Amino acid sequence: MNLNPRQLNLLHAVRTRGAAQVEELAQELGVTLQTVRRDIQRLADEGALTRFHGGARVPSSTTENLAHAQRQNLHAEGKQRIAAAMARDVPNGCSLLINIGTTTEAIAQALAQHHGLRVITNNLNVATLLSGNTSHEVIVAGGVVRARDRGVIGEAAVDFIRQFKVDIALIGISGIEADGSLRDFDLREVKVAQTIIGQAREVWLAADASKFNRPAMVEVAQLAQIDRLYTDAQPPEPFGALLEGAGVDCRVCG
Repeated sequence: MNLNPRQLNLLHAVRTRGAAQVEELAQELGVTLQTVRRDIQRLADEGALTRFHGGARVPSSTTENLAHAQRQNLHAEGKQRIAAAMARDVPNGCSLLINIGTTTEAIAQALAQHHGLRVITNNLNVATLLSGNTSHEVIVAGGVVRARDRGVIGEAAVDFIRQFKVDIALIGISGIEADGSLRDFDLREVKVAQTIIGQAREVWLAADASKFNRPAMVEVAQLAQIDRLYTDAQPPEPFGALLEGAGVDCRVCG
């Protein structure tokens, strides 16, 4: 690629973070939004970046997710807005199932001051965040602990979660594709997430804008299985029509 210095700086910024929004790149590089969008399109055409609604990320594999520490820093502001909105809607004294993910960890942090929650989770980070509140009862699924993110996976976790029926499942996802499928990378994690969805009276999905049109190998569920979607920007086409057709209550956390 024959790139100018500005495009090289933009490429370096996205590669350093894993993903970045158009607005933050424009501010960092001191150029207009239109210039950033043109540069992202050029880099995407060359295969150096992948575009998503409102930004760009490093080209993603359909078989392997980004590292946990890297995902914690991606779209942190949007995740905080989503977490705060979700927490406001969760009533005190209810029962929850919470799955693996950096977004669900942000939600757990936002729920720390709630009262009397009963939480079943396969995420040790979520359990740690919520167990500091003595009014909560936190139940951790047994199984294999995945070292990279402290998620509990495997058949033992699936069998354990099947014992419960909760008010709300709070779930994150790696990608939402244009066929209406929710997708992730690890089949063992997906099996647990599918069980969580099946054991909840309502399912609330947290997904920042970068998750739309992000490919991943394994199907977790369809949008029709979700009751609410919390996101940080208006979903791009064709997702508005898909969400409406699936009867999903989409809440944009601005």
